Amino acid sequence: MKTIHQYYVYILASKIRGTLYIGITNDLQRRAYEHKIGIKKGFAQKYGVNRLMYFEAFQNINEAIKREKNLKKWKRDWKIRLIEEENKKWVNLSQDWFDNILGV
Repeated sequence: MKTIHQYYVYILASKIRGTLYIGITNDLQRRAYEHKIGIKKGFAQKYGVNRLMYFEAFQNINEAIKREKNLKKWKRDWKIRLIEEENKKWVNLSQDWFDNILGV
């Protein structure tokens, strides 16, 4: 039996229309948590980019990588429009995932 893998291309923001970060992962919940607590040094941690605003799921890693690279080339306005098509109020899609862990 073939195992089905899931990959995610995601966009994080520091705040509404703030600094954006695009990434890829095979475990969206774990990766969102890592961003939330700033576990890895780098761009997202430096600029406080830890709110999950948008994501897409893929079963093929090559398609996910292609999409991530494509999105990174987009103009900022296009990325904002993509987020707002699905998430008009800029709700942190991962907010409820960590309330118990973070004591919020």
